[in-house]
Amino acid sequence: MTENVPHIPDLILLAIPVFILSILGEVALLAHLRREAKEQTRLRGYTLRDSSASIGMGLGNVAVNVGWKVVAFALYGALYRLTPLRLGFGPVTWVVLIFADDLAYYGFHRVHHECRLFWASHVVHHSSEYYNLSTAVRQTWTPMTSWVFWAPLALVGFHPMLIVTAQSVSLLYQFFIHTEAVGKLGPLEWVFNTPSHHRAHHGTNARYLDKNYAGIFIIWDRLFGTFQEELETDRPVYGLTKNLGTYNLLRIGFHEFAAIARDVRQARSWSERLGRGLGNPAWQPRAPALRPAAPIPGPDAGG
Repeated sequence: MTENVPHIPDLILLAIPVFILSILGEVALLAHLRREAKEQTRLRGYTLRDSSASIGMGLGNVAVNVGWKVVAFALYGALYRLTPLRLGFGPVTWVVLIFADDLAYYGFHRVHHECRLFWASHVVHHSSEYYNLSTAVRQTWTPMTSWVFWAPLALVGFHPMLIVTAQSVSLLYQFFIHTEAVGKLGPLEWVFNTPSHHRAHHGTNARYLDKNYAGIFIIWDRLFGTFQEELETDRPVYGLTKNLGTYNLLRIGFHEFAAIARDVRQARSWSERLGRGLGNPAWQPRAPALRPAAPIPGPDAGG
């Protein structure tokens, strides 16, 4: 029996005009807020070079995904054909999928922070020292590290079309939380990933590192112990722990892959090579243990 698969357009491509208008609107809003003295020290706003780099990375990501989404869809389709499970296209399926997709995103996001090889792709998104809607489109040119995290959804019976649509819905939601113009949102902060929670995620302050991996729902971070509230007394400092200091798109896109290759080439053992490539991005080899100094012979020692 052939499934009646609904046609769903590419939501990200359709949303590009909305992204552009939203960025222009935020530029105007932040310029207005920064004119008020009380906002001067909090809102960094935009700079032309930084936002141009972010938009350039975003356009590159769209171009790469023209081909990669076809490959990813085919991979999900191959897994979907392997399983007898079929969850259909009804409203309940969509509700379950949104939560399942978000849990998959949590796993994807956490691994991409805690394993250096995956971080090399994701670091692009954190490389801006600004936090605004243009930062949201600063995306990787190597999205091939992501599909495996959504593969289980195909195996449990979600149609590939639904999977890629849920991914797009999550990305659309996350675009709008990349802003300093929205404060805390009261009770919604308990359930949803909000601008406040995601500002903390982008912070390089010690308390914010590797926190708040959520896509749409912050519940995963609360459940798995990775939640950190944004504090007024410790405002997030955006960027990387060691910033790039460049707007060169190739360097932004591939600098960490180059650093991994250099570190693995210079490693002195296989364990160090594995640590440099697959360990936490902050991993360092253990310093060799110092040999105890030889005892100084006493006056009665023979020799």
